[in-house]
Amino acid sequence: MKGIVFPGDGTTVLKDFPEPEPGSGEVVVKVRASGMCGSDLHFYHGAFDFDHSVIQGHEPCGEVYALGVDPARFAVGDRVMIHHYFGCGTCRRCRAGWPQMCETAPGKTMAVHVDGGHAPFALVPASALLPMPEGLSFEAGAAIGCGTGTAWGAIKRLGGVSDTTTVVIGQGPVGLSATMFAASMGARVIAVDVDDRRLAESRRFGADLVVNSRQRDVAEAVAEYTGGRMADVVMETSGRAGDDALAVLGTFGRAVFIGLPGHVQFTTQAVYKKQWTLMTSWTMSSIEQARCADYVVAHNLPVDDLYSHTWTIEQADEAYRWFDKQDAGKGVFLFG
Repeated sequence: MKGIVFPGDGTTVLKDFPEPEPGSGEVVVKVRASGMCGSDLHFYHGAFDFDHSVIQGHEPCGEVYALGVDPARFAVGDRVMIHHYFGCGTCRRCRAGWPQMCETAPGKTMAVHVDGGHAPFALVPASALLPMPEGLSFEAGAAIGCGTGTAWGAIKRLGGVSDTTTVVIGQGPVGLSATMFAASMGARVIAVDVDDRRLAESRRFGADLVVNSRQRDVAEAVAEYTGGRMADVVMETSGRAGDDALAVLGTFGRAVFIGLPGHVQFTTQAVYKKQWTLMTSWTMSSIEQARCADYVVAHNLPVDDLYSHTWTIEQADEAYRWFDKQDAGKGVFLFG
């Protein structure tokens, strides 16, 4: 089979790999959709350490194709999502659904340490699989596996956003997902970006106000919208606007920082009377991934509309050159 690898120099290579065979406790998934995530670009350019020999793609979704000797609750043909981190399975973090925070073994991540989903088949532990609810497309299941699920996980870290004024900075796939979720939960959403095309999408996903931060001071816009009270909640998804995030946060405000690389700085004496709660968020647990999928179906949310482009694996080079421009939406590789 063919799989996409990154040499780390801003190019892709389509390489031959043997079709995987499942061992004990493993499952081979026939990949139906494999999303392109913004974090892929760090590896595409070699900015992060990773095994350059592994297949890329950490947002795969598909059907069970082959089972190992103890596959537990799955059967061939089951539609499944994948939680793309693998841990020991027995420590307290793994048992709570956080294998990426495994305490007893070096964690493994698809497309970083082991083969990912930019190929027709993916080999994963059975414990990494999650059943897909009826009504969820493979494309939506792929997005929930990281980008959309990351937005959901951040909202859960915040403790919810209902009946708040929520500022979402950055309107890429994660930010658009955050806008979509927050609006569906009853927040008044202010979407911030530097690209008017992305901001137009934000309106479609539920934003009440959009602000192009290249054209207007974000703090002034938020102050005008809120009557000077500023934001109850800020979600910073761009990794480049830590100052703006703090500038718009009101008293007793909560802010979550998601985007990488991210730089946040403040002087306690200047802000301690504001009683802020500041936090980071890293993707989501497997438990919340399943809840996110259920929520999307129950509320009929347009996750599929996050994708502006679909590609075949043979178009890998063109796809990543397009995605690297970061001037449009999200891409997905589809497999028959």
